[in-house]
Amino acid sequence: MIVDFHVHLFPASVCADRECHFADEPEFALLYGNPAARLVSEAELLAALDEEGVDRAVVFGFPWRDSERFRRHNDCILEAVSRHPRRLIGFGCFDPASPAAAREAERCLEAGLAGIGELAFYGSGMDAEALARLAPVMDLCRERGRPVLLHANEPIGHAYPGKTPLTLAQLYGLVTRFPQNEIVLAHWGGGLFFYGLLKREVRERFRNLYFDTAASPYLYQPAVYRIAAQIVGPGRILFGSDFPLLRPRRYFRDMEEGGLSAAERALICGENAARLLGIDTAGGEVA
Repeated sequence: MIVDFHVHLFPASVCADRECHFADEPEFALLYGNPAARLVSEAELLAALDEEGVDRAVVFGFPWRDSERFRRHNDCILEAVSRHPRRLIGFGCFDPASPAAAREAERCLEAGLAGIGELAFYGSGMDAEALARLAPVMDLCRERGRPVLLHANEPIGHAYPGKTPLTLAQLYGLVTRFPQNEIVLAHWGGGLFFYGLLKREVRERFRNLYFDTAASPYLYQPAVYRIAAQIVGPGRILFGSDFPLLRPRRYFRDMEEGGLSAAERALICGENAARLLGIDTAGGEVA
């Protein structure tokens, strides 16, 4: 089973008229203001999954500032999952700084979504104030045994839309503050996994931490797969394409070039996600 853990799905209405959201959603305008930045609806996504040989996809919306927007978008995710329960796994997404964040997280999980994410603090990074705002959501997900996917990016290198002022210390502070949560850091956790080589506390703090591969072909050489598997273990890596940013086939090619064994690729491409999400691989259901 191949599970893509990082897919953005938008309502058809947003795909058809993105410009109407730019004025009061600056983060959305930053990421999708360029017409070349693709948005895909449900039908387009399902066709792409078939073309790429992907069995399941974890789908989520966008961390809109406006609470009505993120509620409508999460409803779109719920409806898509209800129509395709053996293909799509839904996460609830919203602005984690919103006063309505914890209430929306509870609504989404009660309605049957499998986790929360991709959450992002595009303006502030994950400073102390951001972690305090995030705490009610993290507490809820810990109690429910549900994972949280958070945006991360490398603090150096080339600039690109959506690159936040994150530091590795902030990301480590997140992991330290919420040690009982199952946390998935997108985009290789901004390189945080390299510090799994440290001898003392770090490996224990990484015990419930996963790293997804979203945007990897744009950011890292294929060797990153082999190196990450050596440092944190192949059981802590989740294939995520960031579709429609990139097609899954780009990742599969890099995994092979990076020197992963077939067993390691099987873990990364689906077995880890199935374990984390409680997927019954025989029946295709999410526990």
